[in-house]
Amino acid sequence: MTNPTIRFLLDDNGASLAEDVLSGLSRQPKAIPSKWFYDDRGSELFEEITSLPEYYVTRKEEEILLQRSPEIAQLSKAAELVELGAGNSEKTRALLDALSVPNNGSRLERFVLFDVSEDAVRQTAAALTTQYPQLAIEGIVGDFDHHLDEIDHSYRCLFIFLGGTIGNLNPAEREDFLTDVAFSMKPGDTFLLGTDLVKSPEHLHAAYNDAQGITADFNLNILKVINRELDANFKLDQFQHVAFWDAENSWIEMRLKSLCDQEVLIGSLNLDVSFGTGEEMRTEISTKFLSDQVASELNQAGLKVLKRWTDSERFFQLTLAQAVC
Repeated sequence: MTNPTIRFLLDDNGASLAEDVLSGLSRQPKAIPSKWFYDDRGSELFEEITSLPEYYVTRKEEEILLQRSPEIAQLSKAAELVELGAGNSEKTRALLDALSVPNNGSRLERFVLFDVSEDAVRQTAAALTTQYPQLAIEGIVGDFDHHLDEIDHSYRCLFIFLGGTIGNLNPAEREDFLTDVAFSMKPGDTFLLGTDLVKSPEHLHAAYNDAQGITADFNLNILKVINRELDANFKLDQFQHVAFWDAENSWIEMRLKSLCDQEVLIGSLNLDVSFGTGEEMRTEISTKFLSDQVASELNQAGLKVLKRWTDSERFFQLTLAQAVC
């Protein structure tokens, strides 16, 4: 067993946050990219969300992975696995196990976990090194908006992007992301994408407005990140979590609503920001897809769909696609 390798690509993380905050708070309506939820505390809160009874996404995706990982391994024949937005890689263990069985078509040699949270990368890499001593494990602390081209691979590779995280990107961002993924792949490499499917607004509302208020805490955590990193003075008790279904765009939208007229100082930017009573700032979208829409977007990026799987209720879908050039 060898120690995992950890690479840090977020040397300019503070500047990236500053740029996003300056841009997002200087326009109307105000918005902050959802990637800034995921400091160490934000990652912890999200892991709590995945266990909530209202939040079906993780359970449904796990159902598919537990049933279909051997088939995915046989189709991909991957000797390397790269997970984008890895978190704790809990669900990925089914794939790691299936890819490690020689008669599934190949034997996994290397696992790369890529995440914006340093704490998540370090802890997960250490745990997986103990669990899978035969694997070479590399952790990359990076932002997939900027650092996909930093991922090196030598063998036939399976890239995975699970959890429905693709839905946090708007259509133009999804197009850029999928194109970047396809560009990072070599002929024969495969890409496994998790997408949350369209379902009743009642299910969706409950998932993003849980009774325990964990999602609300997660949403408000983005203000804590800005306070800490950019010397801001957001008062969390003066903002309220809002989440609703936008049928026109087919996404859940999360916002933070100002409960009063207030001024917020972003010290590091020397920026004063005014919020009116009831004014809302967008912090996340979570797109819900139709199955054929997923295939179309993958094809447009130059990826050929090999197979699709859903859970028993057709709430969630995994799609395996292959690089064709």
